[in-house]
Amino acid sequence: MNPEQYVQDKAAASGSSFYYAFLFLPKPRRAAITAFYAFCREVDDVVDEVSDPGVAATKLAWWRTEVAQAFAGTPRHPVMQALMPHAATYGIEARQLNEIIDGCQMDLDQTRYLDFTGLARYCHLVAGVVGEVAARIFGQTDPQTTAYAHKLGLALQLTNILRDVGEDALRGRIYLPVNELQQFDVKAHEILNRVHSDRFVALMKFQAQRAHAAYDEALALLPMADRRAQKPGLMMASIYRTLLREIERDDFQVLNQRISLTPVRKLWLAWKVQALGRI
Repeated sequence: MNPEQYVQDKAAASGSSFYYAFLFLPKPRRAAITAFYAFCREVDDVVDEVSDPGVAATKLAWWRTEVAQAFAGTPRHPVMQALMPHAATYGIEARQLNEIIDGCQMDLDQTRYLDFTGLARYCHLVAGVVGEVAARIFGQTDPQTTAYAHKLGLALQLTNILRDVGEDALRGRIYLPVNELQQFDVKAHEILNRVHSDRFVALMKFQAQRAHAAYDEALALLPMADRRAQKPGLMMASIYRTLLREIERDDFQVLNQRISLTPVRKLWLAWKVQALGRI
């Protein structure tokens, strides 16, 4: 299997909504974003799939070395072999890849966030920087688009956090800020034991409002000059915001199930943005 096929298989196998946003890109940009997304999946899988934190930390350290070697001209992993031919073309930097690894390292080092400031730092690393790189690959021309990409990354990650509260609880993780749990009188053990309550719903409504505000702020930041080029990001906004509304419609029943959209619905939402420019 060559590197290009490896990253294609990695992206497709994830079942992620990102895959649908890539379908409409010209071939060179699609190849670049697929390789970059495969890198993100690889380092994220280290945290999610390796049960021993020490082994996971060693693997992340290996990836830092691999990033350094790749930018020095000797990539070993098929993901980096697929990504490096696009790095200069789209301004992909080692700093950005290392920041994404930093975000995954945070998952090994902490399972709680005291306040939203701390959570926002985590979101910046695992999603904002991803948005920054993606915006360049999609065809950014205006520097202001970087601010849009970071804000959209925050919105998408907050939606992920709301969707995955139950799954994260099984891993002993709670991303919802501690001081906000206290504000709504939701105990950590209730989330870890996946206890749904009116207090939990109130807390989740508060979180959902923050995510909606981030979507609105992101869309307001996108310069008109880059709106066409950034359609893949707008597709993600459409898919994830629809998911957020489904979570709200289901009364935040996320502790014991995973709420998701069907592949057909994701493709329809992506096509609407591509063909009609509507979110």
